[in-house]
Amino acid sequence: MNLLRSGLSGWLIQRLSALVLGAYTLCIFGIFIVHPEMDYGTWKAVFDNNLMRAFSIVTLLATCAHGWIGLWTVFTDYLTPRLFTARATVIRKAFETGGAFLIAVYLFWGIQILWGS
Repeated sequence: MNLLRSGLSGWLIQRLSALVLGAYTLCIFGIFIVHPEMDYGTWKAVFDNNLMRAFSIVTLLATCAHGWIGLWTVFTDYLTPRLFTARATVIRKAFETGGAFLIAVYLFWGIQILWGS
């Protein structure tokens, strides 16, 4: 289920997604610094801006990519035949399917939150 056949591309995506996540974190901190008396109206106004929504969607996609690569790496490193004998592949595929499903749910839920009414 590895969508990337190259370890280098996975490594690059994880590093680039980490940069996006860091930039988004700094952006949110900046918003709290600029608006120290944050209330619901101010928060809503920030996220009604399409640029902020787009940045949030890019960050959500980066989070999903980062999470998938991390989960896939952990699953392939630790759910091995040495630990689980012949059942290792089935167990690993089940965990990968569950992880992919949860990431997809979080992605669609996040899009609904950001772009829903």
